[in-house]
Amino acid sequence: MDTSERVAHLAKVPLFAGLTPAALELVSGVASEETYPTGDLIFEHGDIGDKLYIIIGGRVRISRNVPGMGEEALAVLNPGAIFGEMALLDDAARSADARVHERCVLLSIGKESFEDLLFLHKDLAYEVLWSMVRILTSRLRDTTDKLTFLSVSSKF
Repeated sequence: MDTSERVAHLAKVPLFAGLTPAALELVSGVASEETYPTGDLIFEHGDIGDKLYIIIGGRVRISRNVPGMGEEALAVLNPGAIFGEMALLDDAARSADARVHERCVLLSIGKESFEDLLFLHKDLAYEVLWSMVRILTSRLRDTTDKLTFLSVSSKF
């Protein structure tokens, strides 16, 4: 995949959607293409996170193994989705498994390269980090809604 294709894919991802073409080109410079067959484990709950992923093609299942019950799928992500982004914000272990649901092509962005890029380009850092805050806030609201539903539905 050439730079212009990477830039086009990045521009469709909510985390990078508002960036200028020049900023998208900078981000594309630290992105790597990875291909996985169906069923492959991309990362496992408890692994140390070192990169985020953007789905270019295929699907990825985010899940947790629940003792006594097996795998509990939390989400099945489609092209354009990002996952593993919390790895760019902290040094904590992965909070879930990511497994290839359908053969996929991903762009990955390593934590160290991304931090270096943001350090050198403060305007880019500002835009990306606020975008990340909006995404994580939205996910937190969704989780709160789900927990509220589960709490209310278990009482009846």
